[in-house]
Amino acid sequence: MMEVIRGSSSVHHRPVLNLYVFGVLLIIGYGFSDLALSQQLPDVEVEALTEIMITLGKQGWDFANPCNATEGIICTCTFSGNTACHVTEIVLNRQSLSGILPPELVQLPYLKVINLNRNYLSGSIPKAWGSMKLVSIYLGGNRLSGPIPKEIGNITTLKELDLGFNQFYGELPQNLGDIVGITRMLLSSNNFTGELPHTFSKLTSLEDLRISDNQFTGKIPSFIKNWTNLIKLEIHASGLEGPIPPEISALENLINLRISDLNGKDGGSFPPLNNLKSLKTLTLRSCNINGTLPTYLASIESLKSLDLSFNKLSGEIPNTPFINPSNVKFMYLTGNLLTGPLPSWMLGKVKNIDLSYNNLTLEDSWDCQLNNTINLFGSSSRKNNLNGIPKCLKSRVCNQPDRHFFNINCGGEEFSTNGNDDGKYDGDTTLGGPSDFYHKGTNNWAMSTTGDFVDNDDDSDSNIALIAKTSLYSLVNSELDMTVRKSPLTLTYYGFCLINGNYTVKLRFAEIEFPNDKSQDSLARRVFDVYIQGKRLLKDFDIVEAAGVAGNAVIRTFNESVTSNTLEIRFYWAGKGTQRIPKAGIYGPLISAISVLNTDFVPPGSGKKLFVGVLAGIVVSVSCLVFILGALWWKCYSGRKNATNRELRGVDLNTKSFTLRQIKAATNNFAAENKIGEGGFGPVYKGYLLDGTIIAVKQLSSKSKQGNREFVNEIGMISGLQHPNLAKLYGCCVEGNQLLLIYEYLENNCLARALFGEEGVQLKLDWPTRQKICVGIARGLTYLHEESRLKIVHRDIKGTNVLLDKDLNPKISDFGLAKLDEEDDTHISTRIAVVTWHQSTH
Repeated sequence: MMEVIRGSSSVHHRPVLNLYVFGVLLIIGYGFSDLALSQQLPDVEVEALTEIMITLGKQGWDFANPCNATEGIICTCTFSGNTACHVTEIVLNRQSLSGILPPELVQLPYLKVINLNRNYLSGSIPKAWGSMKLVSIYLGGNRLSGPIPKEIGNITTLKELDLGFNQFYGELPQNLGDIVGITRMLLSSNNFTGELPHTFSKLTSLEDLRISDNQFTGKIPSFIKNWTNLIKLEIHASGLEGPIPPEISALENLINLRISDLNGKDGGSFPPLNNLKSLKTLTLRSCNINGTLPTYLASIESLKSLDLSFNKLSGEIPNTPFINPSNVKFMYLTGNLLTGPLPSWMLGKVKNIDLSYNNLTLEDSWDCQLNNTINLFGSSSRKNNLNGIPKCLKSRVCNQPDRHFFNINCGGEEFSTNGNDDGKYDGDTTLGGPSDFYHKGTNNWAMSTTGDFVDNDDDSDSNIALIAKTSLYSLVNSELDMTVRKSPLTLTYYGFCLINGNYTVKLRFAEIEFPNDKSQDSLARRVFDVYIQGKRLLKDFDIVEAAGVAGNAVIRTFNESVTSNTLEIRFYWAGKGTQRIPKAGIYGPLISAISVLNTDFVPPGSGKKLFVGVLAGIVVSVSCLVFILGALWWKCYSGRKNATNRELRGVDLNTKSFTLRQIKAATNNFAAENKIGEGGFGPVYKGYLLDGTIIAVKQLSSKSKQGNREFVNEIGMISGLQHPNLAKLYGCCVEGNQLLLIYEYLENNCLARALFGEEGVQLKLDWPTRQKICVGIARGLTYLHEESRLKIVHRDIKGTNVLLDKDLNPKISDFGLAKLDEEDDTHISTRIAVVTWHQSTH
């Protein structure tokens, strides 16, 4: 019996044993395969890869197994009869690498593809790359700069070149036109200048060309007729002039044609596009095109999106469809000179039509949003309308103008900053849409949005979403910045029923879609224009540049005159900035809050109240004479506090605001063990925010010779600046008698301590490190003196005002805190300038 049982057991376990053996052999086999692969890769390429990873700043790379597709290194092992391997592709995109482009690539002679898209790389393109036989170069979405080396034109094997969303500049090399086999050339969002090289006429293999957001000159060249293989052409705000050449009719393979914001006043008539039967997206916006709408667009059955906004198109909309209404989903004719009635076919199948800002003849009963699909705001003449109000709004508004203010929490819920009506912000939570008009209840303002995010592959009708603020900024942001409203093309807020007079308009912006770090996503740029009462008051406005950092709020104040009881605020995307960072479809104007107030308004009956108040004041003043000695003593005692209030009153501190409770919690109530320094401003404390961020808190000392003006100066100076060699200001705290600045924490304190501190805290700085520190200080000063929007003289550069981070990179600090009372001999003064824009035509 025992033998039978053992025999049975052996039979049952043999398959399992065989499976284990097979698994072990498989693992060993793969191990030998990896070993063999590693051995087959030439040592010179392994060494080159090591140098490349160091140059790029790649961390944690597996040097023992260089050929690893999951690590971004792809090798081909079919050389020499399948006995030799060589590196053929390097794919290290979206890793926030912070190094420079590696010249060592030339040591990889079989390399075909280098993909470093969406990193944090800086520097220029190595000229040595021109000797390689690359097929694809992807460098989009970095911090790369300098001109394109003419040597790149020697890479005749090149098929794809992506340099978009960087800081390249200069003219395009003529010999780029010698790469006749290239199919994709992406150059958008740089600073390229000059005319398109005439040698580009030879690029007959091009399928995808993007040159938006540059500073080219000259006209769109007629040699584009040679690019007959083009499928996609983007020319937004390129700097080129119109008109669009008629030779464009030769590009019969085009599927996506987008041209906008051309320079020059002569846009010519509508270009001949009747041969472009494959078009799906057609954008000819702000090109100064005149004449009437073409009827042949109806023959382009594939057309889904049509944008002809902000041109000079005139005449009536044809009674028969000039497009195929069954296929077209978005149609924008905004801001033209169209007249006549609205044809009946427009009330049919097209889901989103924007006809705002034209001269159409509309039915009296029509609302500004017709059939929930057509935006008619401002689409008829206003001249004969009561109080200048658009005809479609007439049934919604008051008969007599009686309002002197309105406030909007754009994209957010109703919110109040104080107990008064003028501190109440109306909610603005409608989702919006591609052609949307919105007015709620008794509000004396309305909103109009136009456009769709054409790059986000979202076919929904409502893809203009409110943006919820991320937890990254929730700790310090105002309630007004928790949500924002954005639009792909144009966003208009329209105030009505306003008493005529002088108004102060405050526009609050906060960039909450971009992170505040050194990742690839932080390189996004949002650029747009701002118009008030039809005048462009801000051109190429960049929120992050104005605020100094993403997440910070910035306020722009304007003085405007209302003469027809209405006020119009319009935000317009003019084709500039990035469009695909952090992801496709992130661009267009963005606004956090709007505040409009009549500064001349006097409430009814206030004159009588004022008289009573003055009389009461006189009685009280006479009574107070008895206590004059006590009052004088109190003035001395509280002089510092009153001075604080006077100096800070009315100043917009355009930065994040912390509460005193937050700072006390972060520093353990300014505990002595958290004190890390003492300067002319006062003590400095180390602290920890709730999200783990380490901060340095500078506290204004009551004994300090530097005071409130210097405090304001420092905020005003640094809140608008952002540079790797400037200390980053997170925000401030102005509460009670506390004046606090909250900075990034820098691990190695200041340069003075590193060089001359006590033996236990001194740092041993070798000469290369000292040189790096000197160069970093020079770069910071160069930025302040020559490169920043505000030209600033620091006036107090010294070792204690140069801080060092964990990598010993220098950061200049203490802006506006020069000891003015000890420098009477200087003629330079660091003062914050509070700028107010007045009415002007730009």
